[in-house]
Amino acid sequence: MARAARLLAALAALLAAAATGGDARPSKIGLRHRREVVGRSAIFSGEHFVLEETDWYLLNLFRLWWHYGISFLRLQMWVEEVMEKFMRIYKYQAHGYAFSGVEELLYSLGESAFVNMTQRSVAESLLQVGVTQRFIDDVVSAVLRASYGQSAAMPAFAGAMSLAGAQGSLWSVEGGNKLVCSGLLKLTKANVIHATVTTVTLQQTEGKPLYYVEYENEVGNGSDFYDIVVIATPLHLDNSSSTISFEGFDPPIDAVQGPFQPTVVSLVHGYLNSSYFGFPDPKLFPFASILTTDFPNFFCALDNICPVNISANFRRKQPQEAAVWRVQSPKPLLRSQLKTLFRSYYSVQTAEWQAHPLYGSHTGLPRFALHDQLFHLNALEWAASSVEVMAVAAKNVALLAYNRWYQDLDKIDQKDLMHKVKTEL
Repeated sequence: MARAARLLAALAALLAAAATGGDARPSKIGLRHRREVVGRSAIFSGEHFVLEETDWYLLNLFRLWWHYGISFLRLQMWVEEVMEKFMRIYKYQAHGYAFSGVEELLYSLGESAFVNMTQRSVAESLLQVGVTQRFIDDVVSAVLRASYGQSAAMPAFAGAMSLAGAQGSLWSVEGGNKLVCSGLLKLTKANVIHATVTTVTLQQTEGKPLYYVEYENEVGNGSDFYDIVVIATPLHLDNSSSTISFEGFDPPIDAVQGPFQPTVVSLVHGYLNSSYFGFPDPKLFPFASILTTDFPNFFCALDNICPVNISANFRRKQPQEAAVWRVQSPKPLLRSQLKTLFRSYYSVQTAEWQAHPLYGSHTGLPRFALHDQLFHLNALEWAASSVEVMAVAAKNVALLAYNRWYQDLDKIDQKDLMHKVKTEL
């Protein structure tokens, strides 16, 4: 699901960055944007809708202003300022610059302000720029619950990345986003060994590190030697399914970070209980996507999903018809909770995984470089977690490994990069 997609995307992006210079547009691998199907959204408090989207843009703006004043404008300005600075990373990477740690990367983009945003909460940062507490409780918290399953107490940097993704500029590809990952892997002509790595052992050869990697799969055990190793999986306390042992390192490798936030997604084919949301007549229910505030606490978001391939004559199911709904929740839904959300249903398919870092549980920012030519791609997840962020991390690790291998140290952890990049143009 999302966790596996991010890991595979990170690995694919890493290989693509090394092989194609980072040009991994969907058209380059034979993919097309999926046609979007319009649907209205709303935010539910557990008793009533605190905000409802309409089909008219100006009316939506008026409702935001009527309920929250200019908080939505202040939020947008804050997010745009953060994203404008974050976008510098693409220019830096285009010139071959890389960073050995998350703190160094963030400092190069926004100096101490970006680093401090990993320690301050979203709520604190937004209040400081004039966003009201009511807007944070009703709107910001709903977006963060839907994307991270966490509250406005999470760090501001991760929150800004999440809020940027909620501004309507996201898109998907026909056939499913997983095709991006498989397409990139095919593009690089990489030799993929389908196995689970169990041990990475450091060995020295003529003063240079050499890594002995052991792995296992259904066929049996295997091993090989590598000059460069990139760990593209989280190393956290509750990730027992992918625990990797590091041997022969002095001092020992201490890459284990804090816990992750569990997320459950349930795909329910059935009839929505519109009465629970205040619509006794299901024909009048107008929403395809529902976000929630901190209450009700048994689910975070609910949306009517569309197929990965959308034909020209496709239409959404009418609210009184059986449809496929995606329910995101912190725990598996009980039968009673399913009966609360649905009048009846034909089937339920559930997936549970460790989706994102539990922000606030880990005080420091980890490093990409664990040892000489041993890298941890997922370190950047502890600043923010998304497919896009993981692609940035993958390109950074590819450049870092390249620059270290060829001893181009002037391209690593450089400061005042905006000035350097301008003088290189």
